[in-house]
Amino acid sequence: MATPAELSDFLKSIEKRAFKRTAYHVRNDESALDIVQDSMMKLSEHYGDKPPNELPMLFQRILSNTTLDWFRHQKVQNAHFSSFSDFQPSNEDDDFDILGSLTTAAIPAEFENPEIQSQRAQTLRAIEEEVLLLPGRQREAFLMRYWEDMDVSETATAMGCSQGSVKTHCSRAIHSLIKSLSAKGIRL
Repeated sequence: MATPAELSDFLKSIEKRAFKRTAYHVRNDESALDIVQDSMMKLSEHYGDKPPNELPMLFQRILSNTTLDWFRHQKVQNAHFSSFSDFQPSNEDDDFDILGSLTTAAIPAEFENPEIQSQRAQTLRAIEEEVLLLPGRQREAFLMRYWEDMDVSETATAMGCSQGSVKTHCSRAIHSLIKSLSAKGIRL
């Protein structure tokens, strides 16, 4: 069973990644913060007595469900379906660059010339745009597998589906990304 200190340490260790992931989905920092806080409270209240090794998967599942609840609430509140463009920032200052934190181990960023840095920024922006265009379940599976670095069984548990469904969603997402990025001249 997790001690209060273990639960607190776990929550501290995942808060930033959970916020970034949620902000990426809902495209609103205040709502993302509320969703993450609600998820943390639910984990603490209902599953705080679970073993520490079970907390990551429980939290991922709670976070996914809380995010889905937020979308349902927004849908009911707005009484119409939202398009992906609704999640775009209203101005350039609000742009959340989730892929901008990727770095390469081969060449440190401080040694790259401005042209390479500019090309990388353009490529990452194009990838982010294409990830946003993926259907919701494909995007969720893709981000969990390749951004959160979760394995297939962990992703299946967090998404509430079979491992085969996770593989299908990821495969479709990858094929879609390769096709759309190749059309833009980006080789993966």
